[in-house]
Amino acid sequence: MKIKRISEIKLQSLLKQFPAVGLVGPRQCGKTTMALTVQKLLKKDSVYFDLESPNDLRKFNDPEFFLNQQQDLNIIIDEIQRLPALFPVLRSVIDKKKKPGRFMLLGSATPELVKGASESLAGRIYYIEAHPFNLTELPIKRTTLHKHWFRGGFPDAYLAKNDHQCFLWMDGFARTFIERDLNTLFGFNFSPQVMFRLWRMLAHHHGGIWNAHSFSKGLDVSPTTVNRYLDYLEGAFMVRKLMPFHINTKKRLVKSPKVYVRDSGLLHYLLDIHNAKNLKYHPSIGYSWEGYVIEQILELLPRTIQPFYYRTHDGSEMDLILVKGIKPIACIEIKYSNLPSVSKGMNESIKDLKCKNNFIITPNDDTPYFVSKQVKVLGLSAFLRDELTKII
Repeated sequence: MKIKRISEIKLQSLLKQFPAVGLVGPRQCGKTTMALTVQKLLKKDSVYFDLESPNDLRKFNDPEFFLNQQQDLNIIIDEIQRLPALFPVLRSVIDKKKKPGRFMLLGSATPELVKGASESLAGRIYYIEAHPFNLTELPIKRTTLHKHWFRGGFPDAYLAKNDHQCFLWMDGFARTFIERDLNTLFGFNFSPQVMFRLWRMLAHHHGGIWNAHSFSKGLDVSPTTVNRYLDYLEGAFMVRKLMPFHINTKKRLVKSPKVYVRDSGLLHYLLDIHNAKNLKYHPSIGYSWEGYVIEQILELLPRTIQPFYYRTHDGSEMDLILVKGIKPIACIEIKYSNLPSVSKGMNESIKDLKCKNNFIITPNDDTPYFVSKQVKVLGLSAFLRDELTKII
């Protein structure tokens, strides 16, 4: 199945402007496939290097000399975080011949956590994030949304022949990631046992307010260690921290982030949910739906729009707020219900935030309708296709 990826379109456009474009995202989300697809569309010769290959890594023993020999080629370097010392060299090479589209740099960690990545190429590179399959990239079928929600967006998981094979892929992926990939990505010796327990605890706390002290007690490590582990999981695109929105108000606001496992299929694996039928009766189904909807929306947001949640100590609450500058432009409640109502907390939040675009997103893709004068109820596909494009 050939699926046109959103990141491919962005990558093509940016390569016409910047000397280097960084494509970063989680392991196994399809970064290499995207880059090689774009490579075929370029009107010049290209070469690909994978720094996890010993043979390719050896070619960079004298990186400046080697890269200067390839100056007429488009160069793709995969798993760039394996060689942080390469970033200052790339800066020098780019400055000698600063033309668009010289380098595609692929990585499985955020540049902020790769030493020297951000500073060395400042002004010479544009980073975009690659994601697992987004719902809008998939063929429109009656079963697509629920299959995607249960299996998540990692290509090998989503395209597995059945739910059992999807679960087996997730098991191999999770264990390899914890036991090998994290150490490789960040050059830090993690305890696989502690990290795996933390990951499972996060799954059971999915959509909850982060409290490092409660997690540290459960893991028998310090809050500092827990926070550091969470930062690395976030830096590897496995976990998302959704920050609270602060406004000038007399109300007491919750100020800690909410934490989500980003991929819904990985979440279901960590919760030991083996098939879609088991998910239907699982007590975490509402939180799973909330995280899935948030992730699908956030993957499509431009950098000019920032996501937050809103909660006060007196009960006002909104699952997701989209903010441009300092102004909320959309307020979104996410409910696993076909007959949702507007809660008192949602009404209070709308008053606090003075937002005109207010939505409740449900799993039902029936015709959208207004449940009150201010709040529209609709399915996720309709929101992504119709409403989000208007808001952006």
